[in-house]
Amino acid sequence: MIKRVSGCPNIERYTNAISTVYANNALVYADGSGGVIPADSTSGNHIGITKEAIAATDPRYAVAGKISVDVIDDNDIFEADVSGTFTTACVGNFYDLVDSDTVNAAATSKKVVLCVGYISSTKGLFKINARATVVDVATT
Repeated sequence: MIKRVSGCPNIERYTNAISTVYANNALVYADGSGGVIPADSTSGNHIGITKEAIAATDPRYAVAGKISVDVIDDNDIFEADVSGTFTTACVGNFYDLVDSDTVNAAATSKKVVLCVGYISSTKGLFKINARATVVDVATT
């Protein structure tokens, strides 16, 4: 789970991909067609955080409808779940993702998020470094 802890929410509606599951409070990125898809370990041009879920049993799952997204900005800070060894020494470092709602403290090649605070061994505070407006990570 990734949730906003600072900054002003900016909710916009984006087209969701057909037959794609979206978790609530998960990072999404541009699909190249004006819509968004769930982030993964290789994504880079992130748009924001989903504010609703679309499950495989949801009627919207089979159609290109709209999903609410909290668009991220430069100074927004988010609380996120973390996998891997995560300690106070991680503050100030860049990390990658495991998937759309978990930071990978064991991977640093993509530099998707910047750790700005430590909460526990499984939760931290992060800025999203790889945004659609400021892509400075490799996306392959």
